[in-house]
Formats: sequence, structure tokens, C-alpha cells
Amino acid sequence: MMSHSIAVGRHPAPAARRAVRRSAWIAGAIALAGAWTTAALGHGLTLHMVAHMTAVAVAAPLIALGLSGTALDPAVRWPRLVAPLTMSVVELVVVWGWHAPAARALAAGSPLGLAVEQASFAAVGIGLWSACYGTPDAPTSMRRAVAILALLWTTMHMTLLGALITLAPRPLFPAHAHGDLPWGLSPLADQQLGGVIMLLVGGGAYLAGGLALLAGLLRERRTEAAAR
Repeated sequence: MMSHSIAVGRHPAPAARRAVRRSAWIAGAIALAGAWTTAALGHGLTLHMVAHMTAVAVAAPLIALGLSGTALDPAVRWPRLVAPLTMSVVELVVVWGWHAPAARALAAGSPLGLAVEQASFAAVGIGLWSACYGTPDAPTSMRRAVAILALLWTTMHMTLLGALITLAPRPLFPAHAHGDLPWGLSPLADQQLGGVIMLLVGGGAYLAGGLALLAGLLRERRTEAAAR
């Protein structure tokens, strides 16, 4: 009886797991809808960054958790493609690519461009978090080690891009330099605030994810050492 209780404590019952996944999926879908609504407002780089960070750092991990281990889990359906390091590189290309001035102008000036941009942010975010959560048949320690590297790498490039945008001496995105900017900000101040949001939220979310996986890996190693 005691061993059964310990097992249940370590591994939540299927009904509890389903409830957690369902709640995560619903919360993630709501966050993603909020991100896309914010992006559609189209005023300034600050709101763009709020939408972007909500999509990849809030909605994506929640949706990925909701799909984890199910038939719709990208890491289950396409394990060779949806791998941590692969998806971290794909996310780098997508995120940096959409923050090139010409791409930002396309997304800011075209509903279709905006839809493609926001869909790609969500897709790569869900793909990366799904890959880092892993598949049931993957060796746990190895998966977590690779996932930690992928999330720390993503932290670094998100932080770097946020810093470059924040510290730029002039507005980099003409498409956001006109119109009604939030809170009466100047174009440069709007850009700086947007960069800080990316730096703090983007870098912080992936760093927190990497540290959480690292803590789990260390717990596993201690358990294995104690068992030996």
C-alpha cells in the first residue's frame, strides 16, 4: 500500500493528467487569442512585442503542455523534426527574420503578412516547447539535457535581440514610427520599451524553463545515486 501511494504521488493519475492538460490547453488558447488581438491593434513596437512574447513565452508552453503525450503532440507526430536543438534553430531563424526591418514593414502593413507572422511565432514556439517536454519513449536524462541546452540557447538569442533593439540609437522600424504610439511614446522610446519586453520576458521565460528542466534532471540523478 505504501509503495502504491508513493507511485501515485510521483505519477499523477491519468484523470489528473488529463485535467492538467485540458486546463493548460484552454489557458494557452486564451493567451494566444489575446496575443493575436493585441497584434491586430497595430500600434507601435511595444504592443507588437507584448503580442510576440505572449505567443511564444506564455501561450506556446501552455498549449504544448496541453498537447503533451497526446496524438496531437508535435514531438510525438514528427519526432525527427520536432527535436529541441532543431526547433531552437528554427525559432531563431523565424524570430530574427521577422524582426528584420523589411519583414516588420510587411507584417505591419499587410493583414496577410501579420497573420503569417503571428502563426509562425505560435508554430515555432509550440514546436520548441513540445520538443523540450519530450516524448514518452525518449531517454529522460538525455532528453532533458538536450532540452536544457536548447532553452538556454533560445534565452541567449532572445536576450541578444532584445538588447540590440533596446540599445539602438535610432528607430529601426519605420513602419512603427508613425501613427498612434502607446502612452504617447516617441518612436525611439516605443522601440526601447519593446526591446526591454523581449529581453526580460523572452529571455526570462526560456531561462526559467531551462532551469526547471535542470532541477528535474538533478533530482533524477540524486534518486538514481540513492538507489545504487
